[in-house]
Amino acid sequence: MSQKRTTLLGAAVAMTAAVTMLTVSPAQGATGKPTPAATTAVDANSAPDNAASARVSPSDATTSALTTIQERIAQYVAKNGTKYSFGSYTDPATGQIVLETDAPAGVVSSLTDLSSAQASQRQAAARLQVRHTGTSDAWHRRDDISPFYGGGGIQSGGGLCSSGYTVQNSAGTRFITTAGHCFATGAAVRTESNANAYGTVSNRHLPTVNGAAKDVELIGGQSYSGRIFTGGVTSSTSIPVVAAGTAYVGYTDYCFSGRTSGEQCGHTATSINAQVCTSSGCKSPVIAYTGGNVGTNGDSGAPFYAKDASGAWIRGHFIAFSSTTGWAEPWTVVAPTLGVSIVTG
Repeated sequence: MSQKRTTLLGAAVAMTAAVTMLTVSPAQGATGKPTPAATTAVDANSAPDNAASARVSPSDATTSALTTIQERIAQYVAKNGTKYSFGSYTDPATGQIVLETDAPAGVVSSLTDLSSAQASQRQAAARLQVRHTGTSDAWHRRDDISPFYGGGGIQSGGGLCSSGYTVQNSAGTRFITTAGHCFATGAAVRTESNANAYGTVSNRHLPTVNGAAKDVELIGGQSYSGRIFTGGVTSSTSIPVVAAGTAYVGYTDYCFSGRTSGEQCGHTATSINAQVCTSSGCKSPVIAYTGGNVGTNGDSGAPFYAKDASGAWIRGHFIAFSSTTGWAEPWTVVAPTLGVSIVTG
């Protein structure tokens, strides 16, 4: 059933039937969506995740060993294709390297063997934790109306994804983000219900498309709002975007909000310098996070954020998942890559 963002103001009961009147309050626009209030600059240090930190910081040797291993993985995928998936980062609880992959032991060994490196890097590699699990791109609330919110269901050519958050370029033109593996450049995107045109894809960045270690694209040509959906998969509730910035390792209540999973919170950021390699190539640096439902097919592009009473603090957008870990393209990569700034609600 289509979602209607109109306000229920009252009901009059007659002898034979009840009549519900749908109208627009003075505080709403013609579509029934809240009219954005004037916003002022906020202090980035007031974000709820600002004080978080990893319990164990990785040593220089561990960081160097991880960089070497990630470079090898990227080279392996570039040469051999995307048959196997790889996710790698340092665990904030132990300071050790974690590798999530469905590759066979021989491949893993060749990529993680640092026997010719310095002793400290060999030791770091020897403590590496291998988790045998696959990591997948996330394909696939449902019937949004203009101006469009982040976290809505979008589709093109049979593919389903989620919208991210609204941005604008230097000329003030607005777009909304999603994952770069969702739709081809020039694709006409519609709402999941197919009721409304959502826009056209541009500025696509993806390893298998343009060699960039990123997973983002823009959708433009329609009206987009600085708000994101919250609640369940057919919810019409939303919160304003307050600001955007870096994620913080150790923060334990990050959220994402997508068309498949709805809003899911309670996630812990385990790394902001992770690498994830899927069927669409290797992306880095990305955010790795754990805890609860980390996302699934159709949530790709969904906004990843911290939230408080003021609204959502955007940290990136969801791009991939394994059985234990979610992965998000960071705002700190998106903004300079696309030359955009965040639109607040």
